[in-house]
Amino acid sequence: MKTSIVKGTRDFGPIEMAKRNYIFDTIKQVYALYGFQQIETPAMETLQTLMGKYGEEGDKLLFKVLNSGDCLAKVSDEELAERNPLHLASKMCEKGLRYDLTVPFARYVVMHREELQLPFKRYQIQPVWRADRPQKGRYREFYQCDADVVGSDSLLNEVELMQIIDTVFSRFGIRVQIKINNRKILSGIAEVIGAADKIVDITVAIDKLDKIGIDNVNAELREDGLTDEQIQKLQPIILLEGTNDEKLNTIAEVLKDSEIGLKGVEELRYILGALGGNHNSQFSIPNCQLKNELQLDLTLARGLNYYTGAIFEVKALDVQIGSITGGGRYDNLTGIFGMPGLSGVGISFGADRIYDVLNQLDLYPKESVNATQLLFINFGEKETAYCLPYIYKVREEGIRAEMYPDASKMKKQMSYANAKQIPFVALAGENEMNAGKLTLKNMETGEQQMLTIEELIGKVKK
Repeated sequence: MKTSIVKGTRDFGPIEMAKRNYIFDTIKQVYALYGFQQIETPAMETLQTLMGKYGEEGDKLLFKVLNSGDCLAKVSDEELAERNPLHLASKMCEKGLRYDLTVPFARYVVMHREELQLPFKRYQIQPVWRADRPQKGRYREFYQCDADVVGSDSLLNEVELMQIIDTVFSRFGIRVQIKINNRKILSGIAEVIGAADKIVDITVAIDKLDKIGIDNVNAELREDGLTDEQIQKLQPIILLEGTNDEKLNTIAEVLKDSEIGLKGVEELRYILGALGGNHNSQFSIPNCQLKNELQLDLTLARGLNYYTGAIFEVKALDVQIGSITGGGRYDNLTGIFGMPGLSGVGISFGADRIYDVLNQLDLYPKESVNATQLLFINFGEKETAYCLPYIYKVREEGIRAEMYPDASKMKKQMSYANAKQIPFVALAGENEMNAGKLTLKNMETGEQQMLTIEELIGKVKK
């Protein structure tokens, strides 16, 4: 039998793990700069927690876990004969693998509300699972790196999340475009074209504009029950161009009779102004401009149903790949767990896609990938006994070091150092032992020097 792994999942060796840890550590450091604290939740949640939170399409992509023991105990022969997958799953499965980190976080907040200091700023870096069709940049198991603030309505939270996104990608060296919109604007658009009850259908359809094009979006809207007149009214809004200021001014005029739509325009004016990207805004703050472009995109809809305010998405500019970060404001999420009135806003970095982007652009710092910095060559028992105190000392100085375990041929030990991309090798033969020193070889330049342990430590650290 051929050994394989599940499609849409991956193994990660030492080099890959070093790269992934560089990603996670960078994101953690930036989250901590902004006062976020880390939590974790279980891989499995009850289906009662998960179902109905991601829309119909999301529910289909939930991995459901069969009940322990006799999972058919509650299923009749007639139900088995009907072969209705959804109905059978409801009888055979009480648990599912988490689809994202936001819904489990909402459940966490409700369960631990007595312990939390609001506003609560948390970050969470864990794997999620989706029963999706695997393709380039789309996996069935992948990590998300979420940050959320709950218990505050302030738009300063949105501003800080945009700054976090900008800081993270600046540290990675990835050029990105940050897209922003507001679900209140989309609700206002649905209202003014006379299709307020179709807001979910409209957002799901226009969210696909980049993937399927305007003609297919219009066809989908028609299938969803919008009239040709309503679809026609949507066109100039969907295809709106110009600067962020010009787009806001135009949409404000279109939505002048929609209270909720104008509220969305006002929220975006504040966020863009606070980030230095809307110079006509009364909220404009100098010297706060992001390093990456922040673009108002009225076609951005973020298909998930729970978003109610500002929504964000990030695209890499130098690599063809889907969204690498997304998020938004969700005023009503904890209400479904019996805790109404708690507002939240969050972002999620797609670590696996960021990994692919950094690989394609070769942006990993060398020190983040190289594990061992110094290898001690093994010439035999006497030499090893001489080297062991020095290994202890260099490790105390924070240098990642190892001793080759066997007294193998020199060529084999050097090949080991090359294969692991170890930058320095330390050698101790009779001359070095008599002098109380070590010979340090730079594996990149080939240069060799006999040094005291203090000199060696200085060279390796430098």
